[in-house]
Amino acid sequence: MSAAITRLADGLDAGALGVVVSHGAALRIGMERLLGFPAEGIGVLGPLSNCAWSVLSVTGGRWRLLEYNAGTLPEPVIGDDR
Repeated sequence: MSAAITRLADGLDAGALGVVVSHGAALRIGMERLLGFPAEGIGVLGPLSNCAWSVLSVTGGRWRLLEYNAGTLPEPVIGDDR
């Protein structure tokens, strides 16, 4: 999983967004690998809930976990120009 995410990220233009959809355990273990957790540390991150998402970024060649197991969207913004 971590290799697949890395391949996806390497193929993106600067500032582009990539989306990976899979089972929670595969995603969690892949993220743990990307973040550099040792194999013995599998399970450091808690379970990934159904229909939840996480946000990763690469900065200076290092992966960062920006959000984990998010499940709610921000409130919609309604402009004055209805």
